[in-house]
Amino acid sequence: MTVTSTATRYRRFAAIGIAGALLTGGATACSSGGSSGGSPQPAGSGGVSPVQKVLDNAPVASAADMPAGSVAAQIKARGTLDVGGTDTSPLFSFKDPTTGTYSGFDALLGEMLAKYITGKPAVQHTQVTVATRETLLENHTVDVVIATYTITPKRAKLVSFAGPYFDDGQAILVRKNQTGIDKPQDLDGKTVVTETDSTAAADIKKFAPTAKVLLLDTNDECLQALEQRRADAYVLDQSIVGGDALQNPGKVKVVGSTFTVEPYGIGVPKDEPAFKAFVDNWLRKIYADGEWTALWKATIGAAIGGTPPTPPTIGSVSGS
Repeated sequence: MTVTSTATRYRRFAAIGIAGALLTGGATACSSGGSSGGSPQPAGSGGVSPVQKVLDNAPVASAADMPAGSVAAQIKARGTLDVGGTDTSPLFSFKDPTTGTYSGFDALLGEMLAKYITGKPAVQHTQVTVATRETLLENHTVDVVIATYTITPKRAKLVSFAGPYFDDGQAILVRKNQTGIDKPQDLDGKTVVTETDSTAAADIKKFAPTAKVLLLDTNDECLQALEQRRADAYVLDQSIVGGDALQNPGKVKVVGSTFTVEPYGIGVPKDEPAFKAFVDNWLRKIYADGEWTALWKATIGAAIGGTPPTPPTIGSVSGS
């Protein structure tokens, strides 16, 4: 996948003004910590939505793929996949506060993995932050973390990563009418907010050594700090700040292009190497049969348009 071309498409967010195109799809959830499964969506041609088609066509593992005693077999017996994720990113995982439905690339990817294991897209959602992802995997609160989770060698010492399954990059979000910031070097001397323990914290200092970095726990808190002028800019993955621009087109905008490469992986407990291999093989399967591309078209592509990227090669990143 070419990060630069993806960034170019992301910069169209505010101009397109079609956040609702993405937010109409998703899965029904009882609560932020509740279970979910595929639900009927607004129909396209043929009476079935693109999101539902992705779930309908998603593969199911054979019994031979899940031998007795394996982690996958245990999850199948339980009947739901415990997924650590987020609920405020329109493009990747967003929970509608009114309907309780989840939408986005990561949310649907989790349901596809759940179907592969259990035969149905049944997910138990657990909200994670950048600071809690490793802990929730280490203590086995969740089976996997699918949350725009950048693979790094440091993180790979604590958890395992299947994938990568998506390539992204850091980008800059500023207030709508703000000028003077167009590239990372323009952040020198400015107050820049980002999420605690994110890779962006180090990236900001790398490109803008005199920037003052404000660390907050969540995307919502970072966005609020920018809007309240406690920060001059907000730096995080393009997929996240681009989603913020989609939701708040009159308040904020993404400027410039991505300036790092952020490969996303599916976090798996470090002591479950066979399960990591199982998830890697599933990713290879949905890459080869076109389901990954169909997922992109039904979620990210529905919001930004353009040609689907090529999925990244499994194991191509240090730490995966």
